[in-house]
Amino acid sequence: MCGFAGIYSPGSRESMVARVERMVRRLAPRGPDGEGVVTRNGVALGHRRLKIIDLSEHAQQPMVDADLGLDLVFNGCIYNYRELREELKGKGYRFFSHSDTEVVLKAYHAWGTDCVKHFNGMFAFAIHERDSGQLVLARDRLGIKPCYIAERPGRIAFASTLPALLEAGEIDTSIDPVALNHYMSFHAVVPPPHTLLKGVRKLPPATIRVYQPDGTEESETYWHLKVGTRDEERSVTAEEWQERVLDGLRQAVRRRMVADVPVGVLLSGGLDSSLIVGLLAEQGQSGLSTFSVGFEEAGGEKGDEFQYSDLIAEHFQTNHHQIRVPSSKLLETLPETFSAMSEPMVSYDNIGFYLLSKEVSKHLKVVQSGQGADEVFGGYHWYPPLLDSEATAAATDYSRLFMDRDFAEYSQAVAAEYVESDYASEFIRQRFARPDGDSPVDKALHMDTTVMLVDDPVKRVDNMTMAWGLEARVPFLDHELLELAGRVPAELKVRDEGKWVLKEAARQVIPHGVIDRPKGYFPVPALKYIEGPYLDFVRDALSDQRAVNRGLFQRDYIDHLLDNPKDHITPLRGSKLWQVALLELWLQSHAL
Repeated sequence: MCGFAGIYSPGSRESMVARVERMVRRLAPRGPDGEGVVTRNGVALGHRRLKIIDLSEHAQQPMVDADLGLDLVFNGCIYNYRELREELKGKGYRFFSHSDTEVVLKAYHAWGTDCVKHFNGMFAFAIHERDSGQLVLARDRLGIKPCYIAERPGRIAFASTLPALLEAGEIDTSIDPVALNHYMSFHAVVPPPHTLLKGVRKLPPATIRVYQPDGTEESETYWHLKVGTRDEERSVTAEEWQERVLDGLRQAVRRRMVADVPVGVLLSGGLDSSLIVGLLAEQGQSGLSTFSVGFEEAGGEKGDEFQYSDLIAEHFQTNHHQIRVPSSKLLETLPETFSAMSEPMVSYDNIGFYLLSKEVSKHLKVVQSGQGADEVFGGYHWYPPLLDSEATAAATDYSRLFMDRDFAEYSQAVAAEYVESDYASEFIRQRFARPDGDSPVDKALHMDTTVMLVDDPVKRVDNMTMAWGLEARVPFLDHELLELAGRVPAELKVRDEGKWVLKEAARQVIPHGVIDRPKGYFPVPALKYIEGPYLDFVRDALSDQRAVNRGLFQRDYIDHLLDNPKDHITPLRGSKLWQVALLELWLQSHAL
């Protein structure tokens, strides 16, 4: 797990080393264990390393294989690297390290761009071919690992984070109206390739892109998730689906224990992380370190779920750590959280993950986390109503249940120059029109898994954990488990308020009290019921001269939200005021 950056400018006489060194410095938190930069033939590659697999210097990056004529920077983990290493050795390849990084490099030489189809894991990488001069960028199937790109004539800059990418210079940082509409309407989810900045794009998940020295490029989407039950599996019983799901998750959890350092678990106390702990115990793990975080109560809403995480920790005898965050600490840490965001992310979970990761990083370098189960197994409240949706009304029904504001309110919220079209609603309509599943529920699950999940929960976990040099692994996003889950009938997922098939499978592993509890989340009540010092903090940000000069939001709308924040809550129970303020605070934090 690491961070990388680079500039590709074939034929340029400009030295790019200084720019890439600045980019790499911004990535230091992601990789505190080593750094390096290499340059040749119009490309400069930089890397920061977090030592997880092969702790020796043989695995240092950028990795250069002079015999094969390849340079590589890589971020992530290939869980099946040992099996691939043996397969490649059988093809005659010799290895100088025991790292998954070298496996990526050799696999590319052996299979070309098809190498990504052999990998089980999370990854983003850049490979430069010495002889042809071409550059290859790739991202894993679910977009767990990020890759930001800025293209201009004659130059391509890329990095693991958006702030690092900006250090390349000469990037258009004006606001993208398409992305702004998505941020304000689609629960802060900005689908790739867009970001809020016009000059910055995201490499989409499951994409491998080849840039040639003559300026041409070609992209391939190498994996497509299929959602819907196969004809030959329609006779599979509910009990058989439960067993298949549990076996698939067992394998996913087992794969994510591959490391040369200890692996812990972020234990929220919910079903998903509790099940990971239970499956690790089932596989013989002892002395497992688990970590939970909680906040002070606000607005009559409790700020922790320790009663459930404690139950699991006691049941499986883990080495458990509780982190309690007072309101004063929460407020003073918010600016650090904004700085750690590659893009503005509205979920309250960010501050929880940030502070939790800070504590965990004192003990471990790797953890497993339960993100993705709700999108994959139908755990959210907007799925059951879609069972009764007509196909022609499904996109409208989903929008009503999920979207933060309609286009009329959006038009009242932002400056007129950014009001172009209802891009978010049109995106949803287009996705529901695609053949991604037979039923409205299947289509919603497909979109949420491949879009919302990538640019909300997954991005949040990557940004907040890597801010402290902590690698988070997400077994629910094992692509083989996803392919299995996609075939489970929709009604078995959303039955009884959601995730029924997973809950029933979990009864074989963890206490029922955690399974049958009300659905929870990382509660941070102070950021939902904005009052007192939090309201002052938000008001100051939105009245700051930088915000006034930017003129992104209409003042009447901001004043309307500030008058009584508790009256302006989204269908997903978020604060509209916090969403507006967070965007402005993010822009200020990154001097944009």
